[in-house]
Amino acid sequence: MHEMHEWRTSSYSQNGGQCVEVRDHAAGADVRDTQNRRAGHLSFSASEWRAFLDEVRSGRL
Repeated sequence: MHEMHEWRTSSYSQNGGQCVEVRDHAAGADVRDTQNRRAGHLSFSASEWRAFLDEVRSGRL
């Protein structure tokens, strides 16, 4: 089992409560909707999460 970090609100979620929360861990990251936490979360492997962050940082997303 990998160590889970606490959920945190994305720094990009500053648009009136429509927030996304992220929880990093050794295997990658989990993402959930702040307004609908009971709906669960999406899990991404470390390589998927890294590729997503690269796209965001480059401005392509």
